[in-house]
Amino acid sequence: MTATNKQIQLAARPTGFPNPTDFRLVESPMPEPAAGEFLVGVSYLSVDPYMRGRMNAARSYADPQKLDEVMGGGAVGKVLASRHPGFAEGEYVVGMFGWQQYAISDGRGVMKVDPRTAPISTSLGVLGMPGLTAYFGLLDVCAPRAGETVVVSGAAGAVGSAVGQIAKIHGCRVVGIAGGDDKIRWITEDLGFDAAFNYKTETSHFERLKELCPAGIDCYFDNVGGSITDAVFPLMNTGGRVAICGQIALYNLEKPETGPRLLPLVLVRTLKVQGFLVFQYASRFGEAFPHLAQWLREGKLKYRETVAGGIENAVAAFLGMLRGENVGKQLVKISDL
Repeated sequence: MTATNKQIQLAARPTGFPNPTDFRLVESPMPEPAAGEFLVGVSYLSVDPYMRGRMNAARSYADPQKLDEVMGGGAVGKVLASRHPGFAEGEYVVGMFGWQQYAISDGRGVMKVDPRTAPISTSLGVLGMPGLTAYFGLLDVCAPRAGETVVVSGAAGAVGSAVGQIAKIHGCRVVGIAGGDDKIRWITEDLGFDAAFNYKTETSHFERLKELCPAGIDCYFDNVGGSITDAVFPLMNTGGRVAICGQIALYNLEKPETGPRLLPLVLVRTLKVQGFLVFQYASRFGEAFPHLAQWLREGKLKYRETVAGGIENAVAAFLGMLRGENVGKQLVKISDL
């Protein structure tokens, strides 16, 4: 271990799309655990779209990220020293350790990770928050039935790619929307989506969806919002279900966009439209993990990771993720611990 701890802090609240100058890299003394605490050496940290919303001053579903403090976020690492009876040196753990090389924890909100099940990085992806989000958002909110058509936006991201595969496992026809031809090839050729299109090169999202969903859309898993979601709603079947997971198309707008009024469609098609936060399902996480792990072992649930190297590149990785440059889960590798 080094004598210092490199950390990324939020230096200023972004206006529009974040800039590198909104963050700062600092060094602090190596932390030492007190009684009831343990020290974690971070192996991988996660950068996620929801972090952009927490950078604003106004509270949404969680308190805003504080200025001049370590950026919050999930990370997985190894217990290097422990004065906590429930966590032993050498164990791997995942928790909200933030954008830093080392973190102190009292164990609250921390889960142990078994590296024999899968690489520890998956605890931040397909076997972590994104996988759980896909599982509960699709199966609980949308409740798809075999033979139905499921549309997924942000389909090549960590959540969307898992949603599509879980829908296929449950006998659905799956159509994905993603931003790149390489992403379209991955989700159709490797993940088994029935159809997909690149929203960046299609002139009419509505017409392309109408072509790919001739029987209409029964379930829509929305990761992006904006004009893509506007195009989906007119094609929803009566009794359709919509899970609102993310709105990344709107996160960096300086002024709200004026969009179509969708509530009349919700009314006449008797749609269920529900936003959800994965942490609402915390008491049921144990229900999902065995299924996700089994599907992973059986090859029914595949994943990809885009990995940046070093705490110094965490900001660039975050900004790249907001631009859609990643395929699958975006991670930052901090160490080989």
